[in-house]
Amino acid sequence: MFTVRPATGADTAGVVSMIAARCDWMERRGLESWRENVDDLAGQAASGSMWVLQAQGRIVGCATVMTQPPPKDWTAEEAAEPSLYLFTTVTDPAYREAGPGTLIALWAVDRAARQGRKWVRRGCFFPELVAYYETQGFVLVKEQDRSAGHLYLLARRAERLDLGRLGVAESPEV
Repeated sequence: MFTVRPATGADTAGVVSMIAARCDWMERRGLESWRENVDDLAGQAASGSMWVLQAQGRIVGCATVMTQPPPKDWTAEEAAEPSLYLFTTVTDPAYREAGPGTLIALWAVDRAARQGRKWVRRGCFFPELVAYYETQGFVLVKEQDRSAGHLYLLARRAERLDLGRLGVAESPEV
C-alpha cells in the first residue's frame, strides 16, 4: 500500500536519497539527470507544496503540486479554470514496477476532482515524457519554445478515481 501526504522539512533527507537514486538510474542509461539540482529539488519538501508517496515508511516518489499556473505557460482563460499543476515529479527506480509516477498523477487527478477543480496540468521538455504522460491519460495541449528548451504542456480532466483499488491512500490528516 502506498500513502500520499504533504512533505515536511523532516522529509528532506529521504527526498535527497530518492532523487539521487533516480539520478544514478538515469545516468547509467545515458540520460540527463538533475544531479546538480538535487538539494534545490529536495528543498521543496519544506515549502508546503511538495507531496510525497511512501511505501512502508520509505519515500518512493514526490511531486510539487501548485494551484497557480507558471507564468507564460497557460493563457488567461486557461489559468482561470480551477486546476492543479504538477511539477518536479521524481520517483525511486527501485519501485518502477509499481508505477509510482502514475500513482502520483492519478492521485492528483482524484484530488483535483475532490477539490472541485477541472484539470490537472503539467509540462515537460522531453517527448519521451509526453508519451509516458499520455499513458496516464494526459493530452498534449500545446508546445512552446523556451530558453530552457522546447516545452510540452499537457492536461487531464479531473475525475474521481478509486485510489484504494490502485493501492493508494491519502494520509488521513490532509
